[in-house]
Amino acid sequence: MIVLTPHMRIFVAVEPVDFRKGIDGLIGECRNRLSQDPFCGHLFVFSNRARTSLKMLLYDGQGFYLCQKRLSKGRFMWWPDRNDVKSEQLSSYEMHQLLWNSDPKKNPAAPLWKAIE
Repeated sequence: MIVLTPHMRIFVAVEPVDFRKGIDGLIGECRNRLSQDPFCGHLFVFSNRARTSLKMLLYDGQGFYLCQKRLSKGRFMWWPDRNDVKSEQLSSYEMHQLLWNSDPKKNPAAPLWKAIE
């Protein structure tokens, strides 16, 4: 089971990937395209070209989890813009919003803490 916690770092790849790729292919995407270490414990999220499906890759210290969500109808409403960045970092709340096909940028969460003045 993959548990999304507030301290987890989540990277969403902006460009779509070939969904015929499995764990090894997505490890290569993390290293080559995103310039990230896939063994660091971060969650990496990829989309297919049609944005009807997501694949999530996570290393837990012993091995990799590969999870996929495919929508039965439609496509994911939100995906990061294709600027000069290769990936966008999301919070765990924003990732939950994305998985439920909502726009995480239009439904911001309250801050996790507030500094004492």
